[in-house]
Amino acid sequence: MRPLVAMVLALGLVACGKPAELHADKAWIRLPAVPGRPAAAYLAITGGAEKATLLAVSTPVALRAELHESMAHGGMMSMAAIPQVDVAPGVTVTFAPGGKHVMLFDVAPTLKPGATAPLDLQFAEGRTLKVDAKVIGAGDPAP
Repeated sequence: MRPLVAMVLALGLVACGKPAELHADKAWIRLPAVPGRPAAAYLAITGGAEKATLLAVSTPVALRAELHESMAHGGMMSMAAIPQVDVAPGVTVTFAPGGKHVMLFDVAPTLKPGATAPLDLQFAEGRTLKVDAKVIGAGDPAP
């Protein structure tokens, strides 16, 4: 009987823990191979206790940022802007090459590999998350 009591008490302590919070990490930016072309930002967003909806990303190192998604159509890849990204509770949405990403237009020419750049993520629920992104060159391996 004692092991059962210990297990019930342990489960009770876990249930009393702090609820998961919406957060973002693993952010990085790949600079364009050709100056003047858009850069791309990638990251992971993990949902908290409630559903969240990402509406926009901004950064002081680009004049404009758009949410995009790459898709395969009959062996051909295409890319399109998307209006939002839903993040379910406890689920991690990954922005990665070949999938969801943030296009960064008119990137500051002073942004160089090895630097970090802030990304501000705006959610429909009124919350803004900030994450620092590692900057890599066009031909560098992903971090």
